[in-house]
Amino acid sequence: MPDESENFPGGVGGNATAVPLLTPADGVPPVLDTAAEIADAAERLAAGSGPLAVDAERASGFRYSNRAYLIQLRRKGSGTVLIDPIPVDGALTPLAEVINELEWVLHSADQDLPGLAELGLRPARLFDTELGGRLAGFERVGLAAMVEKLLGRELRKGHGAADWSTRPLPADWLNYAALDVELLPELRDAVAEVLAEQGKTDWAAQEFEHVRTSEPGPPKAERWRRTSGIHTLRRTRQLAIVRELWNTRDQLARGRDVAPARILPDSAIIAAAEADPKSVAQLRALPVFGGPRQRRYSREWLGAVERARALAESQLPTLTQPYDGPPPVNRWERRDPEAAGRLTAARAAMADLSGRYTIPVENLLTPDLVRRLCWDGLPEFRSGGRPDDPEQAIDDFLKSGGARPWQRELAVPRLAEALFPPAS
Repeated sequence: MPDESENFPGGVGGNATAVPLLTPADGVPPVLDTAAEIADAAERLAAGSGPLAVDAERASGFRYSNRAYLIQLRRKGSGTVLIDPIPVDGALTPLAEVINELEWVLHSADQDLPGLAELGLRPARLFDTELGGRLAGFERVGLAAMVEKLLGRELRKGHGAADWSTRPLPADWLNYAALDVELLPELRDAVAEVLAEQGKTDWAAQEFEHVRTSEPGPPKAERWRRTSGIHTLRRTRQLAIVRELWNTRDQLARGRDVAPARILPDSAIIAAAEADPKSVAQLRALPVFGGPRQRRYSREWLGAVERARALAESQLPTLTQPYDGPPPVNRWERRDPEAAGRLTAARAAMADLSGRYTIPVENLLTPDLVRRLCWDGLPEFRSGGRPDDPEQAIDDFLKSGGARPWQRELAVPRLAEALFPPAS
């Protein structure tokens, strides 16, 4: 177990002497988009050494899917490889055979792994520099901030939020993409050194493995309730209109692989729910629906409103979202003051651990798991009793919720003390 410390590394300002990194050392490589080029790149990467730096560019906010539109790879002795996976997604087997056996280095790996897995690319081992930075206690864990702090180089912000489904990709975008992996192998070693100094190497390894092996969870129930502005609606029939329009938009967006907000903005859905249009003309008189892009779907939008209008009262959604698990925390004090007291005590214990080990609270245990524990996680909370072995009972609950061994080692004793204090 590492020494406890009150000092978060990386808590000071940027490196005033950081050297700007404007172009890759070996120049921007060509984008590979044929089967022959992929096979050649696989051979080059196989001849390299050490871990493989990996990044992927998506088109979030532009496309519905989470697919990768550019893949960046870099390995010592092999240089940087840029791949357009769209024309060659059926010819990546030679690449997968090489790189799937390697340790991958990514920054915020959970963002890119799902899209890469769709292409058959999955790492045998993982090092996540962003997650490693969190565990090491860095206050700023963006790629540029960590490169500046640990390597003394300046990575300037570029085109991360661009539409990477654009073809051809502009030269300055490719320069930005190549730079994203230019220093990842060095950053990996620097973060690993900090983790080793803090005695957190094994903790990080457990977290990296958890990210590597995690499967995507099921879609959240009633996602339509996240429509911006829905809190202004006060009638269940209005919510039904939101639900039908949201589902119609989602189907259209999925079919066209376009981000839903580019099909129809949330503000238009709320406006239609408030107005309840009875005809195409009334619909088109509303903001946005009269525009050229939306007019082509007027019948679909009006059909959604009509379906909501035809629902029986028993089929309407509830005003508030049903929840699976504990209610919202702001209701605890009224519904179960004892559970609210447990949560306050548990949060204080976790905050203390966070300060002592320089790890963000949410990385020690997920807030949802702590809430579930405090609400009704143990039978004794309802019976008013005390487990024969509080630590074992809490450990079993946290383990069933996916907490890793290092997390339970730290949290269980503190939570047991907080939730079952010794009798005075």
